[in-house]
Amino acid sequence: MRTLPRLTLVVLCATAPWQQVLAQPSIYTCVDAQGRRITSDRPIASCMDREQRELSQGGNLKRVVPPVPTADELAALEVKRKAEAERQSRLAEDRRKERALVSRYPNEAAHQRERSKALEQVDAVDAAIAKRIQDLAKQRQGIDDEMAFYAKDPAKAPAWLKHKLQDNDKQAAAQTDAQKRQQLERQRVNERFDAELAQLKRLWAESAAAGTR
Repeated sequence: MRTLPRLTLVVLCATAPWQQVLAQPSIYTCVDAQGRRITSDRPIASCMDREQRELSQGGNLKRVVPPVPTADELAALEVKRKAEAERQSRLAEDRRKERALVSRYPNEAAHQRERSKALEQVDAVDAAIAKRIQDLAKQRQGIDDEMAFYAKDPAKAPAWLKHKLQDNDKQAAAQTDAQKRQQLERQRVNERFDAELAQLKRLWAESAAAGTR
């Protein structure tokens, strides 16, 4: 029979007590639904719906074992987890957009230049519409001059002239509607830049404050 070296035996004897301590089982205790206090050397099945206390062999509290969540509780927790993940995702996206906004507009002058460019585009469209309305007014004057020959009985005007008059009216109405839309577009552009400027002023202030720390 093979015998262990003397040094090995000494080490084993010295570590054995610690192994026994580490191997000591826990004690689980709880009060079940009937009010009975139960103690066990493993988690107690009848107390899975309530807290259990895990104690050491000496009776010291090691931890409180929470109740096992029900299916409904697990579903609610999952909904809450997803909502929080979405919230964090939105916050991250907002931070990204804020960084991009500050990078694009490092100061108010840069932002004002961009506003001016956007309004110039609106002005250009306005000018084109005004020019078209002016052209249609001139065209209408010519049509009215031709219709003057049929002032006593407009029904006798030729079909092509009537069509020309109707087409002029439709185009003039369309250009008037376009002018109204451009007024709304100008308002929208200014509102967008006003909102951006308010946000940028806050971000610039935060950046300046962080730089002085």
